[in-house]
Amino acid sequence: MWAASCLASCCAACACDACRTVVSGISRRSARIAYCGLFALSLVVSWILREVAAPLMEKLPWINHFHKTPDREWFETDAVLRVSLGNFLFFTILSVSMVGVKNQRDPRDAVHHGGWMMKIICWFILVILMFFVPNEIISFYESASKFGAGLFLLVQVVLLLDFVHGWNDKWVGYDEQFWYVALLVVSLVCYLATFGFSGLLFHWFTPSGQDCGLNTFFIVMTLTLVLLFAIVALHPAVGGSILPASVISLYCMYLCYSGLASEPRDYECNGLHKHSKAISTGTLTLGLLTTVLSVVYSAVRAGSSTTLLSPPSSPRAGIATLYH
Repeated sequence: MWAASCLASCCAACACDACRTVVSGISRRSARIAYCGLFALSLVVSWILREVAAPLMEKLPWINHFHKTPDREWFETDAVLRVSLGNFLFFTILSVSMVGVKNQRDPRDAVHHGGWMMKIICWFILVILMFFVPNEIISFYESASKFGAGLFLLVQVVLLLDFVHGWNDKWVGYDEQFWYVALLVVSLVCYLATFGFSGLLFHWFTPSGQDCGLNTFFIVMTLTLVLLFAIVALHPAVGGSILPASVISLYCMYLCYSGLASEPRDYECNGLHKHSKAISTGTLTLGLLTTVLSVVYSAVRAGSSTTLLSPPSSPRAGIATLYH
């Protein structure tokens, strides 16, 4: 027993030293990587709690104080919202504390780049405390987060446009016929995928014999936007490129699918209700992947270039590289 205790203590000490070494090494290279890692960790924790925390939360009287116990899905959503609120508070506090920092000589810069063990501990404590918050606060946060989610979708579109324009400029910069043909092929593939996807949406969400006018409206409106993007991109006055328009069109069709797939499982116009579990898991996985890629790209892009968030002539342009 004594040997087992010593072994456990040694393992714990080694684990702490390893974590301290890892986070300090990451922060020296780039604080952005560590922040992205912490954000990814919050997504993993949310996913795990979504799957396993419901039975425990049903036994907590300050959460389950209803006359009739809600279904399991309510507790799964509530667990994710509580982790999300803790994450939101943590990053908001850090963001507010960094307001006005313009160079590395500011004492607060040490908070931005260092102290990672303390940051992780504070993040963990905030997430735990959220499970003692009243349901009313979580309900308010759920309502407010819907507007935040819409804003984040717009941010994703901006990031995607920035990425695709960089991709387009790089291939055009080669000034060779092969790369021009490659741009055309990729654009055609994106448009074929977009229109093929729209056909699947009509099949899944406008079943025959049902009045699904709202679903039809959203699909048709998305297709109209796709055509509008192409017309604007090809107009001589704009001088745009067909590649960004095609990629954004495909992304908009995916957003349309994501919205329609979130309709209630017992809704007669939701043709995926027979495979709701597998579809919801797949949609969740794809959504998480999109979110992680957006956050990582925005962190790398915003920290290494001034073109995304500020023009080169901006006063911020000269200090952007200080936060690599």
